[in-house]
Amino acid sequence: MDTRPYIEKHKQRFIDELIELLKLPSVSADPHFKKEVLMTAGAVKINLEAAGCDTVEICDTPGFPIVYAEKIIDESLPTVLVYGHYDVQPPDPVDLWNSPPFEPVIQTTDIHPDGAIFARGACDDKGQMYMHVKALEVMIQNDSLPCNIKFMIEGEEEVGSVSLEWFLENNKEKLANDVILISDTGMISKEVPSITTGLRGMSYVEVEVEGPNRDLHSGLYGGAVANPINILSQMIASLHDENNHITIPGFYDKVEELSDEEREKMAEAPFDLEDYKKHIGIPEVHGEKGFTTNERNSIRPTLDVNGIWGGYTGEGAKTVIPSKAFAKISMRLVPNQDWREITDLFKTHFENIAPKSVKVKVKPHHGGQGYVTPIDGIEYQAADLAFQETFGKKPVPQRSGGSIPIVSLFEKYLSSKTVLMGFGLNSDAIHSPNEHFGIWNYLKGIETIPYFYKHFTKLYKEHKQ
Repeated sequence: MDTRPYIEKHKQRFIDELIELLKLPSVSADPHFKKEVLMTAGAVKINLEAAGCDTVEICDTPGFPIVYAEKIIDESLPTVLVYGHYDVQPPDPVDLWNSPPFEPVIQTTDIHPDGAIFARGACDDKGQMYMHVKALEVMIQNDSLPCNIKFMIEGEEEVGSVSLEWFLENNKEKLANDVILISDTGMISKEVPSITTGLRGMSYVEVEVEGPNRDLHSGLYGGAVANPINILSQMIASLHDENNHITIPGFYDKVEELSDEEREKMAEAPFDLEDYKKHIGIPEVHGEKGFTTNERNSIRPTLDVNGIWGGYTGEGAKTVIPSKAFAKISMRLVPNQDWREITDLFKTHFENIAPKSVKVKVKPHHGGQGYVTPIDGIEYQAADLAFQETFGKKPVPQRSGGSIPIVSLFEKYLSSKTVLMGFGLNSDAIHSPNEHFGIWNYLKGIETIPYFYKHFTKLYKEHKQ
């Protein structure tokens, strides 16, 4: 099987189709984009039909719909379920984009001399999801599809996949599979392929601190009344100690501690600290004492403020003590930490440290469990062999600092293992202005994915014998 000739012949069409998909502002977090999110589901359906799926349907959920598709060639063969999402993060702050976020442009960069597509969702996850659609087309047109394939493409991943558990519980037979394949992660570099073997869980909350019943004149009341912004800032600051250790009682009780041998193996992955600092424009790294940068952002839990607001933020000056202050806070969790338990611990602690001069509310948003992929199963072996075929080298197993909460749900409801074959790079600015996805990476993903099907089917048959 050689996927390259077909890809080379049709690569411009593959790029153009992705660009059209990226023009749709499918922002699931903003109700103003509801129409566009639904339009994107329809576009995904059309593309799956064109790629060769025999059955394609838009399935209603309590929230945004899930696009389901399948190509069943032989019930006796294994079935791969591809998961992806068609919704995207909000583009804000729009003024920091070099080009409009939903008007895709191709630009060259030092990392992407062949060009990269700049648009919201380019890498996360429309570009990576669409690699699988095109990989199916490649296999069908080359008569090389070795097994059955199903697609489940959702529209709520960026808001916590709020309807997915409901869908899984009600569609177990429809979604039955032998492995789940996801490309919503990245790899170390174009020269060093990697397979994500671990994901962090997450707890996301919003907090409100309320002081006086209205905004007050800071001259008449300053010094005599608690300022909610001041109080909120102090409370947030107290959530870490001098070693950047999270101070919530019980927070670390179930944290998985890796052995020295495992940490040494992690350290073998290529990493240049100076390049890391230069790329994101920081003078020095910062984090929990006693751990390296790569350990801090993958195997250790974190707590970060994602947004904070209150009072007057317009032009000029307005001297007020605000009535309320707010913050959004996310906690990335490691395996064994239960996100609901951590949310409860945060709520109890945050309410307990509030002074009597204010009232505090903690509103949980969403969360999910962490996940570790075994590297001794045929699923991982198939991905390993696929990368070797197209990159010419063995991929590095790597734990990710990101979260895909649905992976643990898949195992719970579908009893399936998940393989994470990502082709994005850390430099692709996902969730940030100027998100992009390298054309080389996009086409390399389309080239590599069919080899996963080839090797998984072969290993599956051998395993069954």
